[in-house]
Amino acid sequence: MRPIILAVAAAAILAPAACSKKDEAAAPEIAAPAEDGVTHVSAEGDFAENLQLALIEAEPGDKIVMPEGTFEFTTGLSLDVDDVTLAGAGQGKTILDFANQTGAGEGLLVTADDVVLSDFGIRDTKGDGIKSKDSDRITYQYITVEWSGEPDETNGAYGIYPVESTDVLVQNCTVRGASDAGIYVGQSQNIIVRDSVAEYNVAGIEIENSSFADVYGNVARHNAGGILVFDLPDLPVMGGHSTRVYDNDIVENNTVNFAPVGNIVAGVPSGTGMIVMANSDVYITGNRFADNRTVDVMLNAYTEPFTDENYNPLLTDITLSGNTYEGGLDDPQGMLAPVAAVLGGSLPSIVTDGVTRWNGGEDQAVNLVIAEAPEVGFLNLGLGEYPLDPSKLQPSMDRPAGTPVPEREAVVLPQDTKQP
Repeated sequence: MRPIILAVAAAAILAPAACSKKDEAAAPEIAAPAEDGVTHVSAEGDFAENLQLALIEAEPGDKIVMPEGTFEFTTGLSLDVDDVTLAGAGQGKTILDFANQTGAGEGLLVTADDVVLSDFGIRDTKGDGIKSKDSDRITYQYITVEWSGEPDETNGAYGIYPVESTDVLVQNCTVRGASDAGIYVGQSQNIIVRDSVAEYNVAGIEIENSSFADVYGNVARHNAGGILVFDLPDLPVMGGHSTRVYDNDIVENNTVNFAPVGNIVAGVPSGTGMIVMANSDVYITGNRFADNRTVDVMLNAYTEPFTDENYNPLLTDITLSGNTYEGGLDDPQGMLAPVAAVLGGSLPSIVTDGVTRWNGGEDQAVNLVIAEAPEVGFLNLGLGEYPLDPSKLQPSMDRPAGTPVPEREAVVLPQDTKQP
């Protein structure tokens, strides 16, 4: 038995009272074996060392169980064994505290397939909270990642950070205080993010350079920007498409943007409910937008110079339908503040930049479908193209005559026991 496993107490089988002493002596003692494939990490001694040893010695199919308590770490953890479950006693019960971490890396780095992370918290990492890379069929559930104190640019960039993976499930998680995105899924495909809370981050939830993502049942509140769906140039995976964002509460995302200067999300205006940038086939429906002080939904092209000839910086096939909008919009921030000033100090719920071409190229069919109630405000800034020529601005509140795009089927993941 490994030294880090807590021994299971042996249980003696008692003979009936009528048995003779000879019978009693002959009765065997049966020790209850440790549960097969389950390692209980001891809180005795150096817990950080015990846990990392358990992760190193794990075999496919194993479950590693952490006890209740708050445990301090000075270095990050790593897991590179397939088909392992790492579980604690609960989100608020098992806490891995990295406040004294000496490096700048993640709290936990996973580079294996079929991993389940469940029922624990990670606090105050110098870098990202939990990062998984090239980890197919990974599940994050009942995980809390947070940074203590007020939002600060020195906080780690990402809380939950799966990247370059297929079949990603994030459910019932909470992230607070990330200086980039709380829940971020990048360069991946077949994704579900649901029933989670992202608050007091720069971006609450971000789907970037990814395809076939369902984001639903979440609460994105008190971030600078609630939910972002981006596609960026010069990355190994580009052409993000086929994201459904539905049945989320996207409310009061008015935290001051605290991203480090130079980060792409540093340009997200505080008070933004949702941004879709340079992505295609995005379906936004059934969400509740409330009390976002700048804008509820911003639809725009990529705005920075790039050299990648395979990158399309424009939007295509974006649908908004059946969402509700209330409050906010009365204190626009960032790059949208001057626009609001011209319009009397506020913006409508939905704003698009109106960019249909790039750097003198041909016009492209953006196809925005704004199928919202008539009273929901809409503004097309009519920018035309990037780089911008202010003399060609043609703002309009007329909704585009978009061509409806059928909503695609739900994402189905092999590890998901809660199928739609």
